[in-house]
Amino acid sequence: MSYVIEDSCIACGACAPECPVEAISEGDPIYIIDPDKCIDCGACADVCPTDSPIPE
Repeated sequence: MSYVIEDSCIACGACAPECPVEAISEGDPIYIIDPDKCIDCGACADVCPTDSPIPE
């Protein structure tokens, strides 16, 4: 299982540097999480101001 970023993402970029496996990248228009790299740690969700990353 991995996290996904919902449409409520404001593309602030707070999540990307927190990911220990570099699974988050800037998308258009919101950030995206690579499900093959995500280790389901939740670090992205902990720092997101809009609670956009959720477990899939």
